[in-house]
Amino acid sequence: MKTTALTLQQAQEQVDEWIRTYGVRYFSELTNMAILTEEVGELARIMARKYGEQSFKEGEPQDPSDEMADVLWVLLCLANQTGVDLTEAFRKNLEKKTARDKDRHRHNPKLHP
Repeated sequence: MKTTALTLQQAQEQVDEWIRTYGVRYFSELTNMAILTEEVGELARIMARKYGEQSFKEGEPQDPSDEMADVLWVLLCLANQTGVDLTEAFRKNLEKKTARDKDRHRHNPKLHP
């Protein structure tokens, strides 16, 4: 099955449609912030075991993709709830990082072996 690329705007719209169709309503912003923190923790657990020194427990999930998608889902919910256009926010953030850091990492001796 061929998948088409999804824009951030389309993702925000799909989450909103899903919430209105199946989710009854958004959880409160504070609840979603707590859920986001929980999902980031679940992703961190997998990353620590897969790429760090910890080992997996028996039957523990090892693929970070589902947890990354959970993080994205809740972030999209929060953006919708707070009126943030993630496409525009990301564009502005990239401009900020480029202006601030365009030479910083290139000249960082810690990044060059």
